[in-house]
Amino acid sequence: MRFDPPCGLAGLSEEDMARGRWGSVAASVTALAIGASYVERAPIGRSLEGLISRLHAQQPAVTFSDAVAPIVFKACSPCHRPEGVAPFSLLSYQDVTQHAAEIVQATRDRVMPPWKPEPGYGQFADERRLTDDQIATLRAWFESGAVEGDPARLPAPPAWSGEWALGTPDLVLQTPSYTLRAAGEDVYRNFVLPIAAGQPRYVRAWQFLAGNSRVVHHATMQFDPTAASRRLDAQDPEPGYEGLIPHSVGSPEGFFLGWVPGHTPYVAPEGMAWPLTLPMDLVMMLHLRPSGQPEKVQASLGLYFSDRPPRLNPVLVRLTRQHMDIPAGEPRYVVTDSFSLTADVDVYTVQPHAHHLATEVKSFATLPDGTRKWLIYIRHWDFEWQGVFRYARPEFLPAGTTISMEYTYDNSSANPHNPQRPPRRVTYGEKTSDEMAELWLQVVPRRAADGPAIARAVHEKIVGEEIVGLEKRLDADPDNAALHDDVALLHAEAGHLDRTAAHFAATLRLEPDSAAAHYNLGNVRFRLGRRAEAIDLLKKAVALKPDYALAHDGLGVALYSDGKPLEAVEHYQRAVGLDPGNPEAHLHLAVALRGLGRLADAIPHYREVLRIDPSRQDVSAALADVDRQLAAQRRR
Repeated sequence: MRFDPPCGLAGLSEEDMARGRWGSVAASVTALAIGASYVERAPIGRSLEGLISRLHAQQPAVTFSDAVAPIVFKACSPCHRPEGVAPFSLLSYQDVTQHAAEIVQATRDRVMPPWKPEPGYGQFADERRLTDDQIATLRAWFESGAVEGDPARLPAPPAWSGEWALGTPDLVLQTPSYTLRAAGEDVYRNFVLPIAAGQPRYVRAWQFLAGNSRVVHHATMQFDPTAASRRLDAQDPEPGYEGLIPHSVGSPEGFFLGWVPGHTPYVAPEGMAWPLTLPMDLVMMLHLRPSGQPEKVQASLGLYFSDRPPRLNPVLVRLTRQHMDIPAGEPRYVVTDSFSLTADVDVYTVQPHAHHLATEVKSFATLPDGTRKWLIYIRHWDFEWQGVFRYARPEFLPAGTTISMEYTYDNSSANPHNPQRPPRRVTYGEKTSDEMAELWLQVVPRRAADGPAIARAVHEKIVGEEIVGLEKRLDADPDNAALHDDVALLHAEAGHLDRTAAHFAATLRLEPDSAAAHYNLGNVRFRLGRRAEAIDLLKKAVALKPDYALAHDGLGVALYSDGKPLEAVEHYQRAVGLDPGNPEAHLHLAVALRGLGRLADAIPHYREVLRIDPSRQDVSAALADVDRQLAAQRRR
């Protein structure tokens, strides 16, 4: 096919245009910048043509040193640099002139620099959007001969330290090298990275490096102050493990440490560094997509510290809908969700997330007086360019405000981003062939005391939606034991013990030799009052895995309740011997020993609970009572 270049691009040969010399930032970018845009030229408005005419009329001519370099260094060079994510550098006059025609075309079509939020629907810091004046300057410079100008007037090019855009991190946490299989289903691998003991630090910024962007679909970074994740990792001979993430794992309060394509380094707002209490483990979950050949993966998280503790305490407001069921061929499928605020807040950042079928993303706030305030609008969603967007100034939302999201999906063959040809039914899920509808808002309550109530309300709302999403995934994958475990734990949190037992029973059918499956089902059967069944299941768990501390503790609880305190004490002692850092096992043992009249033996275990968790006033009261009983015995 012959392409006729638009005015001003005659410097590219037909062969250049057919190849697409812009590079391979993404296939979609190449097509827009070099291929499709030549077929039908987007019109340039009269205002932009007028700007170009005025610039042409100016004397002296537009030069690289004076006019173009400041634009390129700020808007292009952060990605177009050595070891950056773009395929070539734009740090010198020679670099820019070599790609000048492509730059003019891509900036005119607003393909580059990538910035998805629409103007006028929220004011964001660090916008990469070019103004009409800047686009006109680039074109005028190119059409007037791409003059270099006086090199002495050239601003200093930006400097970086390798791949780390913010300079060398204070702490780098890197996964072991892992080999992803060539084919098959997506892999969700959890890597557990120890962070050594030390003084508490405050994290002001972080950057994730995928290590192999061909296969890393997304990543989630959380932290575990216990040894639970490390134990699961140790059971898998390869680096990391697949399966359940323990409930002891969580994100820093008010932050979501996630990465998807398009994310740039995150810098916390002033006064909002989050505390990193040491020691603890980083749990890095990588969603990996086989590429057709074995691939090495080694991802890294770089942390940048602050000397100052935070003065602002953020809370995450999360909107999500997981009932999604998009029919094949459906051109307009709309998903909505909302959350009502019970306190005054300032919104600092917004982060939308969806997959390939999303076309339009909206979020707005309806204030108590009925007026609408836009939080973000992305008219043309692109999976390859996602981000965390910080407001230029925090957006105030008063109590009584309703925050809404509205996402639109196109599952027809007319959607160029639809990965399925022909289209097929798509439901909620984490695979790229599934869909998601997520929106996170980082808010700071005007009154710090309101934060916990907002967090609880968000969590209670999300648990129900997460159950819907996991049940939907189980419809398509009913033999996935890890999914049964995940949804069982959510049902337990929501108080649905019968549903919890049903899913744990399904796991046991799928994994009849699993000690964890016996323990989980035994634990919930005990809570349902089915004591004999619970004891049988818990005995099987410790028989399958004699060093299973939680199962010994659980069996002790069931036996004590069944009127067998001596047997219970044996299992409690085994539990604290295997896991001396478990305060509940120490407390259970202390209570049992006290019940047997062994007061002196109970005291060290009460004290150990208080050493681990000094806030346990109930344990302090019990210990004081035991001391009084012992003193009374001595007086007698």
